[in-house]
Amino acid sequence: MDVFFYFVPGLIMAGALFMAYRVVRRSLQIRSAWNSGLTAQARCLRSYTTVSGGHGDTSVHTTLHHVYEFTARDGRVVRFEEEGGPGTRVEGDLVTVHYAEGAQVVATAHAPGRVGQAAAAFGVLAFLGVVVVFCVGFMVTYSQVFDGYGLGFDEDPGGTVDTVVVDGVTITP
Repeated sequence: MDVFFYFVPGLIMAGALFMAYRVVRRSLQIRSAWNSGLTAQARCLRSYTTVSGGHGDTSVHTTLHHVYEFTARDGRVVRFEEEGGPGTRVEGDLVTVHYAEGAQVVATAHAPGRVGQAAAAFGVLAFLGVVVVFCVGFMVTYSQVFDGYGLGFDEDPGGTVDTVVVDGVTITP
């Protein structure tokens, strides 16, 4: 039974840490695309939305996606998908993309906005940090309350089973 109170918070922490890794990784990718100085004209190939939520009393969240294609400086044709962007951008529109070369080309159609991007990443990381701290605090508190005093669910605190049941009442001498 004690495993449950360590496994679930550990699983939540692992999920939060993985999400933090993804946020930092994407933030660094976008920053490298902006800092590379490489730009190209890209064509919007497709624009679509995805909808999530709406079950029961939950709100509906709609995410706008764009698919772009451009030719990199070395002649490779690069196609990528990106969330966000203006809702007025439709198929066939030409946009400027910023990209970084390498084994895998990283590109973005978002205009450089380092302060906004850093603030958003910091906000998400702060929230995930609070989740991790809460989980660690929960596990430490549970450990101190139940393991430190020998009051775990599977333990006999006195080391013996000297209990007497009288008229449905358990008495420990």
